Amino acid sequence: MLRINLLPIRQLKKRAKARNQIVSFVTLLVFLLLILGAVGFLQSVKIKSIETSIASLEKEKKRYDPIIAKMKKMASEKDALQTKIDIIKKLKRDSAITVRILDEIAKKVDSKRMWLKSLKQSGSRLSLSGVALDNRTIAQFMDALKESVFISSVNLSNASLAKVSGRDLKRFELACTIISPKVASQDKATKNSQ
Repeated sequence: MLRINLLPIRQLKKRAKARNQIVSFVTLLVFLLLILGAVGFLQSVKIKSIETSIASLEKEKKRYDPIIAKMKKMASEKDALQTKIDIIKKLKRDSAITVRILDEIAKKVDSKRMWLKSLKQSGSRLSLSGVALDNRTIAQFMDALKESVFISSVNLSNASLAKVSGRDLKRFELACTIISPKVASQDKATKNSQ
């Protein structure tokens, strides 16, 4: 009887199968490395493109730097000019208030019964001093000042007897608070509504 040894064929088949697996693994590995290489190459091309565009944008930005600096300088000059304009407007408004206050005080002084010796304004404070025939005249003058839209409060800070041309008269000092026209018109509207 004839015997055939099939072992080497099985081993050969196993070896061939193992070799095929190794070849397919190596092929797959090479294919994966090629894909990774292509992706890496594409990424490096993209990085170079982005770096180039960044460089060109930096050049363009540097080209605009003098214009931006000029714009900032102009903005600061505009702010400084606006501050000056605001100060001028405030001075005009305040000077108009001072003139109106002087006019109102002049209208409210009873020239037959009293006269003013001094008038001092410091910010929103107004100090008046003068001489009157009696206390009633001082009180009437204070009430008249309280009716003004530019004066919010009137306080008698000092009253004393004084000899003027041999007559006993009352010397007085008043402390008043001045308000701006906007506040004055709001206060007047509030008084009228009450």
